[in-house]
Amino acid sequence: MSWMKGSAKDDSGHNTSKSSSTPKPGPTSGYNVAAKGGVVNASTKPGGTLKFISKSDADSWDPQRSYVGFVWNFSRYYARQLVTYAPKPGKDGTELVPDLAEKKAEVTDGGRTYTYTLRKGITWEDGSPITPQDIKYGIERIWDQDKIFGGPVFIQEALDPGHTYKGPYKDTSEDKLGLTAIETPGPRTIVFKLPKANGDFERMLATPSASPVKKSKDTKDKYQERPFSSGPYKFGPYRPGTSLELVRNTKWNRSSDPIRTALPNQITVNIRGDEQTNAKALFSGAYDLDLQSYGLTKPALTQATSSSGLSARLDSPSNGLLLFAALPRSVKPLDNVHCRKAVLYAADRENVRTAAGGPQTGDIAPHMLPPAIGGSDSSYDPYGTVKSKGKPDTDKAKAELKACGESKGFRTTIAVRNNRPVDVDVAVSLQASLRKVGITTEIDQIDANHFSDTISAPATVKKKGYGIVLYRWGADFLTGQNFLQPLADSRFIESTGNFNVAEMADPTVDDLFDTAIAEQDPAKAGSDYAQINRRISDSAAYLPLLFQRSVIWRGSRLTNVYTSDSWEGGYDYVSLGVSK
Repeated sequence: MSWMKGSAKDDSGHNTSKSSSTPKPGPTSGYNVAAKGGVVNASTKPGGTLKFISKSDADSWDPQRSYVGFVWNFSRYYARQLVTYAPKPGKDGTELVPDLAEKKAEVTDGGRTYTYTLRKGITWEDGSPITPQDIKYGIERIWDQDKIFGGPVFIQEALDPGHTYKGPYKDTSEDKLGLTAIETPGPRTIVFKLPKANGDFERMLATPSASPVKKSKDTKDKYQERPFSSGPYKFGPYRPGTSLELVRNTKWNRSSDPIRTALPNQITVNIRGDEQTNAKALFSGAYDLDLQSYGLTKPALTQATSSSGLSARLDSPSNGLLLFAALPRSVKPLDNVHCRKAVLYAADRENVRTAAGGPQTGDIAPHMLPPAIGGSDSSYDPYGTVKSKGKPDTDKAKAELKACGESKGFRTTIAVRNNRPVDVDVAVSLQASLRKVGITTEIDQIDANHFSDTISAPATVKKKGYGIVLYRWGADFLTGQNFLQPLADSRFIESTGNFNVAEMADPTVDDLFDTAIAEQDPAKAGSDYAQINRRISDSAAYLPLLFQRSVIWRGSRLTNVYTSDSWEGGYDYVSLGVSK
């Protein structure tokens, strides 16, 4: 996120035969087994309670209102979509597969019409069938941003870019047909009609935003307190900020759901704000998993790595985030491409990685496109970053300074948020390496509550002289459209809420985005995104630093454990079970 078969049953509804979607067995333990495509403790055995602990509650349990990766992952226990991601390890987990739909979309009309047929036997927690109208209604809720706010709006932008529809709560039309871009012509048919072709539309439908909502159960802004379940679990007791319990949804039909193993009898979440206390509770075996899976704190990591019993259950998967810096063109002398290139050549990325916590925190990034996204090329090394193992090229940096008329160097300011000590350490490391070629920097630690507002206002960035803005970026779904377009399309530059912090403006890049987005073939779209990535590198608009990793820990009771690129590199929750 920026700044996601029919079988025998026993008498409890559990699958007693191995599903075709069950990951292949792998090693049973060991450091990084799950992060390297292995499946830890493969099992189909049901029962027990899966116990999560979390330092904070969800941003919202309402599928249409959540915009946090761990909540998207967890929400699949009670919210289904037409399509979702395959329950497979690593990059294989980015494959789209049918969920509520019988098969993936039939795409017609040059990529503007998507048609689905719903599976038979899909039901709500009260046993009533899930209908195309339920799916349409759930999506329509996004349009009412007065009450259903906080979640992504890319489905809204794809279906109704002019925002002509006002949402189900404000629909005053006589026929009450709702959003005309979604049609429900049959009892099991739903059709989406886009004004412009978008090859990523199915990936948008794989997010919780596209979950069905039963109109009679919609409590608007209070829905987050008790969503009505379309999945194998339903809400039990929920105490906001304290705890949540999911219990088995007995009306869920396993034969209608090829994705979810639904092994635990129940799932609990305890919410405690002290991360160190949480880590101790995890390591003691009181809990199975950190719900947020953002990574262990430094003290917890030190404890885990010093114990052979704990370290064997560590994994450091890629989490899809890029640590990088924008070099805004409005800030002199960064308006000159050669001055920007001087920064790229002078940056000591290996020292940056050390400052960030060492090799387990990420891989040195030679360009702006993370490996899991189509179009990324591991051999593309435009500034010799990989070849030099992250060390700077001071000779080329000085040559670029001379080319931009600043042979003795220049002064600028590094902007960084103040509530992440690691980010400040990274800024200090970058400051030291730039100083060696004459680029002198001041570090401005911006209050975290104002960081996004500050760096997303170009006039403020220019006024404060932020020539280097350090932050992270991740994709809601793993394509170049979602990852690169906000950063590099000139049409995304805004006076406030601006994501294109570098203020990159290249008409060729804008045209390439239009071509790539309309393309239905992911390989062809990936080729376009590769070209965009190259033009970004040529412009030196951004300084890529690290393709990041999270160091996460799995409890000894967990079964069917693997990491998936679709869930920020974290564990795929829907496949998890527990040994008793």
